[in-house]
Amino acid sequence: MTTLPLVPLPAAVGAPGGPPFVLDADVRIGGDAVAAGVLRRLAATRTGLHLGHAEDGAAPDAARIALTVDGSGPAESYRLAVRHDGIEVRAADAAGLFYGIQTLGQLVAGSATGWTVPAADIDDAPRFAYRGVMLDVARHFHDVGTVTAFLERAASLKFNVLHLHLSDDQAWRLELRSRPELTARTAANAVGGDPGGFYTQDDYRRIIDHAAAHHMTVVPEFDMPGHTHAVGIAYPAVAAAPALEGWDAAGGPTPVAGEPYTGIGVGFSSLRIGDAATDAFVADVFTELATLTPGPYLHFGGDEAHGTAPADFAAFVERTSALIARLGKTPVAWHEAGAAGDLARGTVGQYWSFVRPAEGAAEKTRAFTAAGGRVILSPADAVYLDMKPDETATLGLTWANGPTSLERAYRWEPADVIDGLSEDDILGVEAPLWTETVRTLDDIDALTFPRIAAAAEAAWSPRSGAAPGRTWDSFRSRVGGLGPLWTTLDIRFPASPEVSWTL
Repeated sequence: MTTLPLVPLPAAVGAPGGPPFVLDADVRIGGDAVAAGVLRRLAATRTGLHLGHAEDGAAPDAARIALTVDGSGPAESYRLAVRHDGIEVRAADAAGLFYGIQTLGQLVAGSATGWTVPAADIDDAPRFAYRGVMLDVARHFHDVGTVTAFLERAASLKFNVLHLHLSDDQAWRLELRSRPELTARTAANAVGGDPGGFYTQDDYRRIIDHAAAHHMTVVPEFDMPGHTHAVGIAYPAVAAAPALEGWDAAGGPTPVAGEPYTGIGVGFSSLRIGDAATDAFVADVFTELATLTPGPYLHFGGDEAHGTAPADFAAFVERTSALIARLGKTPVAWHEAGAAGDLARGTVGQYWSFVRPAEGAAEKTRAFTAAGGRVILSPADAVYLDMKPDETATLGLTWANGPTSLERAYRWEPADVIDGLSEDDILGVEAPLWTETVRTLDDIDALTFPRIAAAAEAAWSPRSGAAPGRTWDSFRSRVGGLGPLWTTLDIRFPASPEVSWTL
């Protein structure tokens, strides 16, 4: 069992013994230039050392770190070998090399005598192809700098997807030239009357480019036919009046048609299904979104549409999933959309019920695989990062079976959530952060860390118990060893009492 501070746990870790590699100002980096730049920046942040190029005229016996894409192994895989006289990282592709560097960064240890890296042999590859985090920018707006800082944190833990929840009852956050009133009339709003905002198309491209530089794909979401009260403010003809029977007010204000909604209740809003104006609106927004988004996925929501009649909901899901497929993208929807009878072939379902599914949730989720699609697992009582970590937390909510401790966030197995799903049916794991109580990057850090590390291990590492160290006791030790790295990366993580931290 490895005691090295590695999260997520690599597929295979060997400790060959021998003296460590000494990291000092004489070390030079050779090989892939882009990866070398990543490692130099990480080393400078972690240690203050500014490592040079191997070609800079260093003495022949100068210590060397070699970074190479050799095309060997599965996608995103890497091999890391550390000896006293050198470090070598070889990878199947650029992403694998990036992840190998993140692992190397976790191994760097400081002491009174300097910086070292312990001897190690690591052969690593991800379990799932899709390893996502989600940031809700609709309930509270988060600017480009906050989004890019969040995705950098996620990428360091080998997440490769950033899902942006761009619209909800409170506001619409992405500029669309085909429907300019969406941001003009709603973007100033947020939960509690807090300041709003939106992304210009240039802002959105900056986020996408920054994500790509960290080997992350952006998955944008316009949520509909529910969660669309803001749409009705911008384009009243396409939105139904609030349906208040049976909606979840969450203790907040009652929504009024045409007026900004500042609460956190859900389930009251709906588009007008079947109207030509609604069909044109949906076609406009997803057609423009497809042109702005280079990644393969467009998420159309489909959750908590309690204000939409079941037959209308099914018709909407069928029509919208088909539209997105015609645009050359893979449709993604929350698991409720599995109630529709004719999902577009290949539509991906995102499951957000509990580790033990609520009634009907598993059946709806299996419908996506019956339609040739796959499933993203986001069980709310395990990986919803907006849940309070304990009863005393000032941020977060508790509706997902109460507070979610770090231990509970870790002790679940993706293959065991939905009966009847094979390993191949699972596209991956995503950890969402809804922002009803989240206003700043410090708030994001306070809720996501260290539980985001548990989600990273569920997404990347071998299944629970399938590898030495893939246990709660090992994880809490390993994540505790990341305290110095996270501190130097300026991550404002709370020192969870469930962990013995190295600080």
